[in-house]
Amino acid sequence: MTARTIIIGAGMGGLACAARLASAGHDVTVLEKEGWAGGKARQVAIDGAMVDAGPTVFTLRDVFDDIFQTAGRDLDDYVTVRPAEVLARHAWDADGQLDLFADPERSEDAIGAFAGGDAARGYCAFRKEAARIYGILENSMLRASKVSWPLPLMWRIGLWRVGDLLAIRPYESMWKVLGEHFADQRLRQLFARYSTYCGSSPFSTPATLMLIAHVEARGVWLIEGGMSAMADALRRLAEEKGARIRFGAKVSRIEVDRGRAWAVTLNTGERIAADAVVANADPAALADGRFGQAASGAVNAPRAKNRSLSAMVWLAHARTSGFPLSRHNVMFSPDYPREFAEIRDGRPPADPSVYVCAQDRDANGGPAPRGRERLQIIVNAPANGDTHSYTQQEMEQCTTAMMRSCARAGLMLEDPLPHSLATPNTFEGLFPSTGGALYGRASHGWAASFLRQGTRTRIAGLYCAGGSTHPGAGVPMAALSGGLAATAVAQDLALMRRFHKVVMPGGMSTQSATTGSTA
Repeated sequence: MTARTIIIGAGMGGLACAARLASAGHDVTVLEKEGWAGGKARQVAIDGAMVDAGPTVFTLRDVFDDIFQTAGRDLDDYVTVRPAEVLARHAWDADGQLDLFADPERSEDAIGAFAGGDAARGYCAFRKEAARIYGILENSMLRASKVSWPLPLMWRIGLWRVGDLLAIRPYESMWKVLGEHFADQRLRQLFARYSTYCGSSPFSTPATLMLIAHVEARGVWLIEGGMSAMADALRRLAEEKGARIRFGAKVSRIEVDRGRAWAVTLNTGERIAADAVVANADPAALADGRFGQAASGAVNAPRAKNRSLSAMVWLAHARTSGFPLSRHNVMFSPDYPREFAEIRDGRPPADPSVYVCAQDRDANGGPAPRGRERLQIIVNAPANGDTHSYTQQEMEQCTTAMMRSCARAGLMLEDPLPHSLATPNTFEGLFPSTGGALYGRASHGWAASFLRQGTRTRIAGLYCAGGSTHPGAGVPMAALSGGLAATAVAQDLALMRRFHKVVMPGGMSTQSATTGSTA
């Protein structure tokens, strides 16, 4: 009998896991409580237009190419993806802007024109250091199973490579090390922003995370239809290979017997037997008993103080003027330390940096859209959605502060702004037990990567996947986590089958809980 795997959640990690397992011939069912595939990669209707409401920056395309190639398919047959020439457009005031390009020489020239020759040389040095860190950790950590302490990582890298061990700079903050490369505080702020890609403060994040800048420098890709189109491509691939995906199927309990997960129960009372269960959910939900008390001991209960950032997210369909928007745009605050201090103190920043994804703009040039355009506007916020209820007055104050920051950079938004605002309360509702944290555990301190939840849990047959588990936040990392979960499931089920073949025929045996029928 084919082993049965239940995947809870059709986020990127769950879909990647389903596609890989189904491609290998496993019996896979994905249970998703919402009505869409993609998890955070969702769309919301605003003023008659569908606006991407989740992640917008697509990097490490090779991760997805591999999923499709392993299934005997080609990603380009499922979704239209093309490289972006402009990675992002940045501004601090209305007097100028700075673009970073896919071509590093163009970026170097742009930085030199913006801040001088020393800044251009600092960028070259920074780029080399970020690339080296990525090269050291790519196969030893980012694409490999989690290690729980530095010594195993040192073994993977190679104890004789002392220079590489020191080069990842885990004991220095990103902000401090960036100061070695950039005297111009605007550039220091620009490259510090990459810490927010994993929901963290550059003042607390290890300089190791400078590797994120190299990930983006390797290429940003534009997806026709947005990130939800990529989620739909993974869904179709998984279903073509035999996986079943059920929407509106909320798991209320993971059944555990004799230390092993063996079934799940839906809120309707339906019970589905399984030989393996993959929780594509924030580990906090597991620890908090959202899937039953029996499964709550599978992972460590995270502390609220260790949560990553949440966000205030405006989904708008509005007219714009002034600033020449590209696809990805950042308007920086004049006081970065104050911004993160306010978030640390539990309140949205009064004078925030603002990210604007102009979804109808082409990063490779072209005319501006006529009339209204689709916008996703993000301001970092504390993950307090389970302890603080944002009032209408607070939301209006946040909207005013966001529009003021945009105007400082020259971007004028239609006023009043036709929009829907998602707060940390919204994200706590979508992703319970997180407080609205969008990236799991914050990457603060040298040990953060070792403390992130790994693929396997304390309960046999129960696994974790998603952007809150190893190797970390972001769409490609979530997909990698799904691949790690698929590998672990396949390995463990193969061992279980061999164990039963050797042991059970030789003497007295009892029915395994994993062979129970579906009720």
